[in-house]
Amino acid sequence: MLTKTSPKTVDDHVELPTATIAELWTARAAQDPDHVYCTYEGEDWTIGRMHDRSNRIANGLLTQLSTGDRVAVMLPNDPEYAAVIFGLAKAGLVRIPVNVHLKDLALEFIFERFDPRGLIADFSYKAALAPILEKYPALTVIWRDSSAPDGCALSTLAAAASEENLEVGVTPDTIIAITPSSGTTGEPKGVLKSDLSLRAGPLGIIALTDADAGDVLLHWEPLYHGAGVAVLIAAVMKPLKLVMISRFSASRFWPQIADNGVTLIHYLGGVLQILLAQAPHPAEERHKVRLAWGGGCSAEVWKRFTERFGIPMHEGYGLSEATTFVTINRDGPAGSCGVALPFYDVRLHDDGDDADPNVGELLIRPKTPGLAFKGYYGRPNSVSELVMEGWFATGDLMRKDENGYFYYAGRLKDSVRRRGVNISSWEVERVFQAHEDVEECALIGVPGEFGDDDLKLFVKRSDGASITDENLLSWAKERMPYFQLPRYLAFIDAFEKTPTQRIIKAKLSKEISDCYDYEAQVGRISGKR
Repeated sequence: MLTKTSPKTVDDHVELPTATIAELWTARAAQDPDHVYCTYEGEDWTIGRMHDRSNRIANGLLTQLSTGDRVAVMLPNDPEYAAVIFGLAKAGLVRIPVNVHLKDLALEFIFERFDPRGLIADFSYKAALAPILEKYPALTVIWRDSSAPDGCALSTLAAAASEENLEVGVTPDTIIAITPSSGTTGEPKGVLKSDLSLRAGPLGIIALTDADAGDVLLHWEPLYHGAGVAVLIAAVMKPLKLVMISRFSASRFWPQIADNGVTLIHYLGGVLQILLAQAPHPAEERHKVRLAWGGGCSAEVWKRFTERFGIPMHEGYGLSEATTFVTINRDGPAGSCGVALPFYDVRLHDDGDDADPNVGELLIRPKTPGLAFKGYYGRPNSVSELVMEGWFATGDLMRKDENGYFYYAGRLKDSVRRRGVNISSWEVERVFQAHEDVEECALIGVPGEFGDDDLKLFVKRSDGASITDENLLSWAKERMPYFQLPRYLAFIDAFEKTPTQRIIKAKLSKEISDCYDYEAQVGRISGKR
């Protein structure tokens, strides 16, 4: 059953631009070439410099690849990565972002599933990429570093290429990115992203924050994450300034904010809780932040953050299959992710006549046809499976209050949310399943200290196996990114299963006092290898 669409709407006028990303850059470069687009480690990148650099990258790449080719990108956060993102868009090449923490099976999966023809990578990741390069010898490898002993060098290609604008026929409907989803119902899926869909997300940021001339944003988001790219594009649409840093640091956060005159701060996952856990810093008293914006904040954390730092908060909700934001909360109650943006309709779907009509799976329908879900790469039936009469089934539960505001209420799909990242249980389980002493395993989320989930893994040993919890986790640590490594591990004699032999995860205990705590025994794993 579908509930009626909420009468509450976003009052601000939000209109999708007709210009493509490449055309937006051409216009900005002509009008405002000296505006500082971003800074990094004390160095300014103006609009003109970023436009010229991304043009050179685009023209250079097209000497090695063809428009429409898929290109995996594995680079650290800095302005050169931004130039690569825009260069790929201008050239009509399809960007496949690669999380720089991936290794072994998780990294190999990206290349198996999405079959890129090219790879742009920093040479520091060569060891992790070595098995990939051996398995795919036809891959066109472009190292960012000119000192790399083999393969093309991006700097050499760009230096020899033209700064002229490209004419490659990119339209709003052209697919220019494949964004690996979190794999909430199994293996990760590659969401097909058009030029238009990548421009719609930043409009949600602008509507949520009123970002405009004079605003300065601390850009800490990984550029393999959709939110990080959306901020880059927002700063093309509006004369914003980005202060780029290589990664988020709680200890340096407030000095970076105060010293750079930052006016807007973005949060995801446990960022706010991490900041609240820090001792007071003198820089907290001299910041110029007018607003914090993001997603995944509870009403309790919202209140604590605003009381301590004196910063108003705006919340939103989005997903890879749609745009960075589908709903936004500019003036509603704390803890709500708001109401629909003007280019989306949203509804709830419940499970029957006896269900609560104000709680259900969120369905979304774009009012602009070009924003419709384009499907997953290599899965031609994905649109028909997830879209009915124009409504896309998100797999996320929402609650709606009497005033039409939505509140996130959990996931229908099998994933765990940790530090702002949706982690596929399937991805974690397949690594442990590869160990000869593991017969079966299952991952669940348990309440964590930062308001999201910690990972708890249940393992049934193979007959006669005697591997310990510490040894098993140490083995897995070398084969998976740190954010996927479970904190808790419990051995189990048998799993309760359905008639089709699926493990019933709802029957697994969320208790943490009766299992091995890896962080307590070995030290905090976040960011440590």
